[in-house]
This record gives sequence, C-alpha cells and structure tokens, in this order.
Amino acid sequence: MDFALARRNMVESQLRTNKVTAPAVLDALHSIPRERFLPPSRRAQAYVDEHVQIAKDRWIMPPMPMARLIHDAMPQAEDNALVVGAGMGYSAAILGRLCRSVFALESDAELVAEMGAALTELALDNVVAVEGPLKQGYPKEGPYDVIILGGAVDEVPEGLIDQLNEGGRLMAIVNAPNGIGRATLYGKRNGVTTPRTLFDATVKSLPGFQKAASFVF
Repeated sequence: MDFALARRNMVESQLRTNKVTAPAVLDALHSIPRERFLPPSRRAQAYVDEHVQIAKDRWIMPPMPMARLIHDAMPQAEDNALVVGAGMGYSAAILGRLCRSVFALESDAELVAEMGAALTELALDNVVAVEGPLKQGYPKEGPYDVIILGGAVDEVPEGLIDQLNEGGRLMAIVNAPNGIGRATLYGKRNGVTTPRTLFDATVKSLPGFQKAASFVF
C-alpha cells in the first residue's frame, strides 16, 4: 500500500480536523512512518482510526488521542520528555522531532529491542529506548518537562508526578468509573501539580496501573 499517502490522509482527515493544529506537531506526524512502529503483519493497519495490537495485552493507541496528548502537552525544542509504556516507540519518535531529548520507557524486553531498532533506522539519536517497570517511571534522567502515558490508567502514580519539572506537563488518559477515559493534563506550577480534563477518549489500558481493590464492609 501507499504508506505516504495513507499518512498524509491520516494527518489531514483524522488529526487536523480534531484540534491537532500546531505546525511543528503536524510536521512531525507527516515525517514519522507509523507503519515502522508496528509488527510487519499489522502494518497495513498503521493509519486506521483504531487500536492495533503490538504484543500480548499491548496496543498502540489510535492516532487521534495520541496526537492530541502530544499536541496539548505543548512540547518545546528544549524539553526533556518521557514516554511511559512506549510500546514500539511511535509516540516517542514524534516527540523526538519536537524535544531536545526523549526517554521511551517500556517493560517488555522484546518491545524495547524492536523500538531501539526502529529509532536507529530513522536516525532519531535523541530518543533512547529504556527498559523498566512502568509505574516507577525513569527518575534517573528526570525531571521531565513532558511525560506522556501510552495507554489508559485508573490513576496516575505520585511517583510519576514527582518526576515532573517545574512548569512540566504530564498527559494521561484516566479511566472514569463510568468507563469513559478522560484525557487529563497534570501541570506543575510553584511545586503544585493540578489536573485538568481536556477531552474524552476511550483507549486500551496500560498493564499495572489498575486501582487496588478496596474492601467493602
């Protein structure tokens, strides 16, 4: 298939029409081949507006919510960024076109290896694939100006929020009790982090971020 044409149609029809309008973000979306960050058997689905499975219990987020999270984080050229649950690295690659440095955290060793190969192939030298537990983030290279979570969570751990720099923005889709996901911006100002809901988006959950079951008496 003509991936370049499909990518252009995705950007113009799915994303620009859904409030993804910053020229730098649009340029990054045009320049990164999404198909390279999917398993070969799934690449024909690279530009459809749906979840695509990349590993057991792991999915790449549909283009629109992922692009909105990046766009609304307002990444800047001097920013240090972290992607939690980076999968095969697509969102990290987009941020690599927009930020000074990006750390792409993944707990699945096979996904880390595949992500590293794709990033090397595209010469994204400022994006580093790292392996570790997702809930712990990657404090070694923090604090971060931008943190993106690559799937829905029941709650954002305080340990991740603590890795935000002053003025930093953490973007997460948080599952509401009614099953609807709320794209939420956690902004840090004067040492205080405040959440703000931006839009609704139902996406697959990241493993390990479920709320602990509470006792009912």
